[in-house]
Amino acid sequence: MRGVAALWLRCGLLALAGAASAQPAASHNPLLVESSLPFNYPPFDRIRNEHFLPAFEQGMSERLAEVQAIAGSADAPTFDNTIVALERAGALLRRARIFFNLNGANGNPDMQQVARALAPKLAAHNDAIQLDPALFRRIDTLYAARDTLGLDPESARVLWRYRRDFIRAGAQLTDEDKARLRALNAELATLQTTFEQNVLKERDASAVIFATRDELAGLDEASITEAAAAATSRGMEGKFLIALRNTTGQTSLTVLKSHVTREKLMAASLARGSHGGPYDNRAVVAAIARKRGERALLLGYPNHAAFQLEDGTVGSVELLNKTLAQLAPPAVANARREAAALQALADEEKGGYPLGAADWAYFAEKERVARYALDEAQLRPYYELDHVLLDGVFYAAGRLYGLRFHERRDLPVYEPSVRVFDVFNEDGSQLAIFLFDAYARPNKSGGAWASAYVGQSGLLGTRPVVANHLNIPKPPPGEPTLLTHDEVTTAFHEFGHALHAMFSRVIYPRWAGVPLDFVEYPSQVNEMWADWPEVLEHYARHYQTGTALPRELLDKIHAASRFNVGFTTTEYLAATLLDQAWHQVGAAALPDADGVLDFEAAALKRYGVDLTTLPPRYRSTYFSHSFSGGYSAGYYAYIWAEVMDADTVEWMKRHGGLKRENGDRFRNMLLSRGGSIDVLQMFRDFTGGEPDIQPLLVRRGLDAQGAAASQPSR
Repeated sequence: MRGVAALWLRCGLLALAGAASAQPAASHNPLLVESSLPFNYPPFDRIRNEHFLPAFEQGMSERLAEVQAIAGSADAPTFDNTIVALERAGALLRRARIFFNLNGANGNPDMQQVARALAPKLAAHNDAIQLDPALFRRIDTLYAARDTLGLDPESARVLWRYRRDFIRAGAQLTDEDKARLRALNAELATLQTTFEQNVLKERDASAVIFATRDELAGLDEASITEAAAAATSRGMEGKFLIALRNTTGQTSLTVLKSHVTREKLMAASLARGSHGGPYDNRAVVAAIARKRGERALLLGYPNHAAFQLEDGTVGSVELLNKTLAQLAPPAVANARREAAALQALADEEKGGYPLGAADWAYFAEKERVARYALDEAQLRPYYELDHVLLDGVFYAAGRLYGLRFHERRDLPVYEPSVRVFDVFNEDGSQLAIFLFDAYARPNKSGGAWASAYVGQSGLLGTRPVVANHLNIPKPPPGEPTLLTHDEVTTAFHEFGHALHAMFSRVIYPRWAGVPLDFVEYPSQVNEMWADWPEVLEHYARHYQTGTALPRELLDKIHAASRFNVGFTTTEYLAATLLDQAWHQVGAAALPDADGVLDFEAAALKRYGVDLTTLPPRYRSTYFSHSFSGGYSAGYYAYIWAEVMDADTVEWMKRHGGLKRENGDRFRNMLLSRGGSIDVLQMFRDFTGGEPDIQPLLVRRGLDAQGAAASQPSR
């Protein structure tokens, strides 16, 4: 799950050599002019691959000229002629940057080549701005005189943020160190792009082929039909192809009856990026980690994690490690108890066998059915996509915030299955445009995320165009789209990101983003409405009969909410600790390509999360959160945000739950503010106190009472 895209300052690019010869006429490139569609909605039907490089080239030229004029001005620096001018600069680049959204949502080989070409240029352009000594002097001069400028709080904070960003980017380094920093940033940009493209290509190449239908026993008929069609599309008529998703665990492991089939699928999943061949990521991982460590030292930090965490709400490596140390031991203890119960089930199988990572999901589902008489197959008919979206996600937003949604089919989309909605406030004013991209595609990045095609800014007069991207398997033609409970929760989560972007009411584009370890907090709060009785009863209706989800099934869902929590928590924490292991050591202590898997194994063992039955959610070689840039040393953000989320959910419950008063308070005090005030202060203002870890421990069954409740019944 990913948050709304960050700042324009990180999206500038230098001119691309040789691109001019391929430029179409300006009149034929829709990116070169402001969109005339509502809310500056992108003209997706007119945008072609060949438009991006010319738009970047011209946009870069324009923005660099604007920035150079600011830095070289003979006028004394003022807030308006420096900070406001920087915030306004780069209009064309803001339009061109939808490339990055489209490349993730609906990419193709040509776009991947563009991305590889752009990556080092993006890094160089950021450096050209943030390492400009004349520009930094103007910002530093303003900051020194900040108390005399008469700035409102949001303007004062944006001045502070600019200076901080420039310092963290290396503005105070010597010329020699700046040159080395530029080189490192360019190398990292290329490596991170290589990593992500290898992950995508390897995921496709590692799809698992089965020769017989019997090997897929346990899959429903629709899934088997889909697997047969996928194999046929690759020229393997009569065989069956199971595609891999980005995490280590694969959805079909829950139902596949054959231990051999499960092991084959898990082995393929675990081997991605580490078994030789063109997409092997071991050398890329080692190089990224080493260069990040070197860059951190250059900037005055002991390691990359210290650099990253300073800019978040957690603040320091020490505090994060203390928090993780509170969570890992009870989570692992719970996981070991759960494993013992599942081993008993494996022993009952014909021949019996030691429980392995490939078997956990299968036996956990059997245990869940036995303990709660709750089978995922019982739930899916009640989770039809249209009902979930319109009668669940949108309904909750209407009850909580007074929003109304109207689907429109006149605006172009980049892929036929994408849906578009106008979003209105209760008073009838239009708030935003929302795109919903539900289905998995081979050319789509894995996971689920939100992105902004147009960000809100009072200064620029722009209003939000926001998208949610999920990866729900598309059913055969004529079949309904039935979701798992996890997919339902994900839909609510990602819409929480969309609400955060749509409700934004900030002046400066800079405040469209919030710290990485805060961005997941509002979206995780929005998950609570997926299981809220009034909301669940409104959307969870059988797709054939229209009957509501039976009360006994609802009760079972709630009773089972802590089931398998040792596994889910330990799986997540193992990935989090792995991310920190790569980034909490200096460059000299990091391995080369041949030592990557050994380093990973040693790190998991050191932290006590090396359960053979339970691999991390991601292994290093396909851990895109960590190694393609966005969440490096920041994967902890989900659990850190959940501390605030669990605390806020308890506040909501104490104050009546799904009420407009609660929604308006959350919107006005937190969701609308972006990063314009200190985000922890926003949390304190809303809840009336500091973040408290106890509600999270209770939620995940990590308190003493929860641990006792999670004991198996057998």
